[in-house]
Amino acid sequence: MSNYTLRCVLCGEEVPEHYTTACPRGHPSLLRADYAEKQLNLTRAPGIFRFSSWLPIHGTLPIDAGPVCYQSEALARELDLPHLYIGFNGYWPERGGTISTCSFKELEALPTMVRVQENTTKTLVIASAGNTARAFLQVSALTGVPVVVVVPEKAISRLWTTIPAEKACVIAVRGDYTDAIRFSREVCSLPGFIDEGGARNVARRDGMGTVMLDAAVTIGRMPDYYFQAIGSGTGGIAAWEAAVRLRADGRFGAALPSLHLSQNLPFIPMVSAWNDHRRDLAAETDMPDAQTAISRVYSDVLTNREPPYAIPGGVFDAMAATDGRMYAVSNEKARAAGTLFTELEEIDLDPAAAVCTASLIRACESGTIDKSRTVLLNITGGGYERVRKDYALVPVRPAFCVPAGSPAGQVAKELAEMVNHV
Repeated sequence: MSNYTLRCVLCGEEVPEHYTTACPRGHPSLLRADYAEKQLNLTRAPGIFRFSSWLPIHGTLPIDAGPVCYQSEALARELDLPHLYIGFNGYWPERGGTISTCSFKELEALPTMVRVQENTTKTLVIASAGNTARAFLQVSALTGVPVVVVVPEKAISRLWTTIPAEKACVIAVRGDYTDAIRFSREVCSLPGFIDEGGARNVARRDGMGTVMLDAAVTIGRMPDYYFQAIGSGTGGIAAWEAAVRLRADGRFGAALPSLHLSQNLPFIPMVSAWNDHRRDLAAETDMPDAQTAISRVYSDVLTNREPPYAIPGGVFDAMAATDGRMYAVSNEKARAAGTLFTELEEIDLDPAAAVCTASLIRACESGTIDKSRTVLLNITGGGYERVRKDYALVPVRPAFCVPAGSPAGQVAKELAEMVNHV
């Protein structure tokens, strides 16, 4: 018997699980996992899999990567936040952080790889701006499960693993993240391949949601504020969904944490729309000259032009349900925040995590938050310098490089051979 069922957020009807990412009735809505266990029960499995009662999978992997939450001392003193907790999702073994790809995207990849094995024989296709790609390549390397990863050409330098990824195929697209997403859809139209699903993938969202679960278990209650930088906003959705489950559990408080989400100037489509109280994104208003804006950000993993913002169950609904706030952070402020965090907490940050830290600093300076309340700062990546002390990192090179807008048919034969499809 399954420990979960899938339901459409819009109609509430149960949906059959075949690695399903969309309502078969055609509703434009996210699906959500409805778990049999209504209270969170931790298991003795390693890492993220101790939360497996609230993950849409039945098996586990012998991998100890998972979220780590600790109460800050140095940054908390600097910001006068006595109840500041840091969810560190990267490589920092001295703190228990064993995510060797240094990004919380590994929390998405682990349950997703289990879910795909349990529900389909097709090969998973992932589009990424860099961090997600690295996470799926690492899990593929550790498990031997084949994957096809599509990235913008400029993200190639971010692709590495700790052991060779022999069952992985990387395709580089001469374009931005959205161009990579579009080419990945082309690949998914070929026989034998299946789209990972992005925000529509319940394993991905609930994997990220373990950051909130781990924090609630560590603190003994849900935080009052949750800070994260967003590109697609899927992490914010995941935090909201996890908090809703924790509220229903009854042991972690009744109030949902307020989501405080940030983007990196000059590319801030969701900040623009949310601050205008609009459900729909308008390209002309929210993403004018998108390519130029994307080229100027400090953290380009925060530059999705097609985020799940308006979709039922998406970012807008998460923000509305939690009385959320959004912040636009400059490159200068992000770099300064990253430097400050490293000086005080003694670990280096991913640029996206630096953007998030800058938004927390602004919230403190502007009086946006009550400093006496509990804050969870989701550090979505870090420890790049630290991981190099323990591992000889293995670069992953692309098998193909294609122009934006190319048809996938030109590499279909080679792809089929590489992932053992006839």
